[in-house]
Order: sequence, then structure tokens, then C-alpha cells
Amino acid sequence: MRTKSAIVVGLAAAAALAASVPATAAPAHEAPRRNCPQLDTKLPWAGDNRARLQKMIDERGTCSGKNGPRPVAAFDWDNTVVKNDITDATLAWALKHDKILRPRSWKDTSAWLTAAADKALTKACGTAVPVGRPLATSKNTACADEIFEIREKSQTMSGETAFAGEWNHRRTVPAYGWIPQLFAGHTPAALTSFARQARAEQLAAPVGAKQTVGTHTIAGYIRYYDQQKDLIRTLKAAGFDVYIVSASSEPIAEAWSSGVGLDRKHTIGIRSITKHGLLTPALKGCGGVETGRGDALPYMDGKRCMINQEIFKIKGAKAWQQQDFKHRIALGAGDADTDVTFVNDATGAHVAINRNKSELMCRAYDDVDGRWVANPMFIDPMPRKSGAYPCSTTGATAEDGSKVPVRRADGSVIADQVDKAF
Repeated sequence: MRTKSAIVVGLAAAAALAASVPATAAPAHEAPRRNCPQLDTKLPWAGDNRARLQKMIDERGTCSGKNGPRPVAAFDWDNTVVKNDITDATLAWALKHDKILRPRSWKDTSAWLTAAADKALTKACGTAVPVGRPLATSKNTACADEIFEIREKSQTMSGETAFAGEWNHRRTVPAYGWIPQLFAGHTPAALTSFARQARAEQLAAPVGAKQTVGTHTIAGYIRYYDQQKDLIRTLKAAGFDVYIVSASSEPIAEAWSSGVGLDRKHTIGIRSITKHGLLTPALKGCGGVETGRGDALPYMDGKRCMINQEIFKIKGAKAWQQQDFKHRIALGAGDADTDVTFVNDATGAHVAINRNKSELMCRAYDDVDGRWVANPMFIDPMPRKSGAYPCSTTGATAEDGSKVPVRRADGSVIADQVDKAF
């Protein structure tokens, strides 16, 4: 029979032996720790982008074990969460189904619309249809053409400037505001219904399909990016509060955001002022800019303002400023210079879907904080940009619309960058 002292000696020896054995890594197939939702490893990302995003999710989400406010993630929509443009798709559907109501004057649709554009629209669309009644754009090719050309290029079919005047080019662009203004006279629910019907057609069309609007040929399909759906799913599971912040009309964005599990409260877009339940040409502003004509849209710096105002509840002029760490988004995702301000504000990950937009990609490739995640489009990506992005000269847009160098927060100029997201 073993004595008590022998047992103690034996246990000590066993402990010493265990301590001398090198620790081994957990098996590769071991299940992830609890509260650590994982991105789908079967969905391809460029390089180590998925691993970098997973690291951020683990650091900032439920896996971290930290208490406090839920971290926020904000995504642009068109060509960030989906391939192609939901506003173009909705406008195309509306023109094909005679859903644009004739305004009393085309000048009423935008404070910046030029006399040349008013004349071209009046000539093409005519005056026979009573004010407030649907224009026959499905048959009137000239009318559909003028509307879509102004939407697409901010000019008439004859090449005359469609919008003129002064506006802050980092807060708005008249052609973006003009789309919800065109739907004045409809209810918000009707506009969402138009967008849903367009959505059904676009999702049913094969990848690569085209459609004709007037004589314009545009993309005829839209697809959700599986990688972005998975990223949004994982972020939500990890305790993030996820929002869409789009320069589309909010009723149009709402028709699509449910496809990634987001509700109306988490969908921010251009907001029209309603009267008697109907959309009007007046648009809601942000950060104390409330003129109604569309001076402050969720566009470039305006997206930061909307995030600060609507998500972090920061009111007045302060909403235009970059906030402290606790009042900024953890992840921002966009594809264009229209998204660069809010994506740059992110504290955990800046996701840049590469469409060769200079200011966004200059910041992405400069990667000043080591947290930029640049990735080609997941469907039909653009070819690698030849030459360099002109970061040091004309890569950014100033408030007056001029092209200027892209600068870091300390004022230093970013050197020209080459395209590396492949």
C-alpha cells in the first residue's frame, strides 16, 4: 500500500514531467472559440483580406469579451454590396412602365436645373399630358433619353449642361438628388414598390445582361455579392450594428437592404420631404444644412454627416467633423470617391472595393494605419489600372469641384500609387 508521502512525490514528478513537455498548437480542425462568428472560408477574397477582416471582427466583436456600446459597421450599397446600380435599375423600370409624373415645370424638379435642360425636357416630353399624370416614357423614346442622359451625364442629349450654380462638391451632386425629385407625387411606398419590381427583374436576368432605356444601353442585371452578404451576416452575429448608407433614394434602398438582413432603421439614403403623404422635390439635409434643395446628401462628406447624425446622434455642424474613437464606425466599406470620407473614418477596417476611383484607392494603397482592405469587385472585376493613381496632383475633389492632391490627416501629400488589389 502506498504511503501518503509517496503519493505526493509521485504527483510532483508527474507535474514536472508535464511541464517539461512542449505545448502543441490546437488541431487545425478545432472548433472556433465561442462567440467568435467566422467568415465563410469557401468564399474567395483577394490575398489575406478575409483573415484581416476576421481578425478585426474578433478584436471588436463578441469574441473580444469587452463590454460597452455595440461596434458599428457601415456599407455603401451600389457596387459595394451588390454588382451594378439599383437607382439606374429603378429609373429604367419606371421609364419603361410610365411611372414619372409630369411636373408643372421641369425647373421645379431641381434648383440647379438649367434653362437648357428645362427646354430639352419640355420639348422631348411634351405638354399634352396634364400636370401630375404619367408621362408615356415607355413609348416616347426622346423623353426617356433626355431623362436618362441627365441622370447619367448631367447633360442634355445635345450636350448642354443640365445643372449649374454653386454647391459643395464634397456634400452633394445635383444629378443624385434629381432621382428622388423625379418621383415627386408618388408615395414612398409606391417608390419602394417600383424598386422591388425592378429588383425582381434584375435578379432574374443572367449575369452580363444588358437593357435599353430610350436609346441608352445599360446593365440589365444586379447581383448581391456573396462575400458581402457573408461579411454582414458575420458582423451581425458578432454583435456589430450594421447599416447601409447610400446615395440612392431611401425608399429605393429599402427595397434591397432586406436581402442582406437589414431593416428600414438600418437603411440610410437620400430622404425626401413628404407633403400629404406624397414625395416632394424637397430633400432633407444634414448637420444644420436644411435648405430642401439637396445641399447635403449622403454623398462623400455627407455620408460622414449622416452617420454621425443618424447613428451617433451628433447634431448640428459638429456632425460634419471626424469624431473621437468611441463615436466612429469600426468598419466602413465603399467602392468610390463618394464613399471615401466615411470609409476613411473607420477605426477597425476600411474596405475598398476597387473600381479604380482615385481618392479612395490612393488612401487604400497608402494604407496609413495598416487597416485598409482593398479588393477587386467580386463579379466581373475591372482590369488593373494602367499607370498610377494621380494621388499627388489631382486625386481628390475639393469643395469647389477642382482637383487637388490627396492629403493625409497631418497634411502630407500621398504619393502616386499603383493598382495592387489583384
